[in-house]
Amino acid sequence: MRFTLPIAAAFFGLLANTAIAGDIEDGKLVIDVTHKVECSRKTRSGDVIDVHYTGKFTDGIKFDSSVDRNQPFHFILGAGQVIPGWDQGLLDMCPGEKRTLTIPYQLAYGEHGRPPVIPAKSTLIFTTELIAIEGVTQQTVENPIGGSSEGPELDENGQVKVKETKEEAAAEEAKDEL
Repeated sequence: MRFTLPIAAAFFGLLANTAIAGDIEDGKLVIDVTHKVECSRKTRSGDVIDVHYTGKFTDGIKFDSSVDRNQPFHFILGAGQVIPGWDQGLLDMCPGEKRTLTIPYQLAYGEHGRPPVIPAKSTLIFTTELIAIEGVTQQTVENPIGGSSEGPELDENGQVKVKETKEEAAAEEAKDEL
């Protein structure tokens, strides 16, 4: 089923005041970082962020995907605009980082679900990628999980080399031409 962005916004913002309890059976959020990225500024509550996601049930059936629409989801982290599992599971993330969030029903759509799409007491699995933190320009270092054991690339001073933003690269190039 495909949702339009306004429907997805309503879809993710419903249970901001739901009571929260303990483990997958008892309400515990599971966060699996599948692509680690180091950055100078991670997400925090109050940030306006853009996230790509695919939502599936535990049987693997997809129920929604911003990736399929080629339109990241835009919201304020920690403001109750999304399910509690997202507000918690997307904290301390760097742009480009990918996580799989396994969200128990207590941190998703609760005991009643969100019929007809989300059945009652559904544990949901979201693959997520943080696309951007609005208003934050930063440098990042890719560090894929399971990647090379050599570690990040270092500069001549032994410091971690960071990717330049396009603007920084253009400014450096202009400076070199003078």
